[in-house]
Amino acid sequence: MITQAVQDYLKIIYKLSTANKPVSTNAIADRLQVSQASVTSMIKKLSELKLIEHKPYYGVQLNSTGRKIALEIIRHHRLLELYLSEALGFSWDRVHEEAEKLEHHISEEFEEKMAEFLGHPAFDPHGAPIPRKDGTIEEEALIVMTEAEAGETVRVRRVSDSDPEMLRYLGEIGIYPEIEVEILRRAPFGGALHVRVGEVDHHLGEGLTNNIWVAAEGPS
Repeated sequence: MITQAVQDYLKIIYKLSTANKPVSTNAIADRLQVSQASVTSMIKKLSELKLIEHKPYYGVQLNSTGRKIALEIIRHHRLLELYLSEALGFSWDRVHEEAEKLEHHISEEFEEKMAEFLGHPAFDPHGAPIPRKDGTIEEEALIVMTEAEAGETVRVRRVSDSDPEMLRYLGEIGIYPEIEVEILRRAPFGGALHVRVGEVDHHLGEGLTNNIWVAAEGPS
């Protein structure tokens, strides 16, 4: 049976996986803030349901069935975020928590009605790609702003939706998806990034820049 807990684990495994590499049980436990014993028990269940590939001491990977379920839940979540923002007027720092509550409980008809109402969108309010109905997703090759070079102008493509307070701050200083940011300089020894948004300069620490994904636009 594909329970809500199963769906949550599949979603987290998908999000933690990069370049189709296995995900460690430690990473899953840290993200979900649960014990290793809980993760081990769920990994056993996911294996029995034939939703993952698991090798002890190597990590877990979604198989095609597990990936399909994960992307369906992510599609629900990101469509809900956009619907809450566009149709109901929720601010972008509040939609993630609301979508988390609703994503497991909407019907396929409701999902399709939302997608149609929104014009079959490609991205959620934070710039994350929305999986297509056919279970495919187009992930863009991006870097975190921390890795941007001084003298570059970058375009913000995506921000993490995990911290409402961070989203409120980014909104206050005008950093949203599709905004151009000029990278002025970096303080030495892991210091803050000095950037310009519009006509205003800001100093952003790694706690922020590691949660902002950008695409290079070229030299400033």
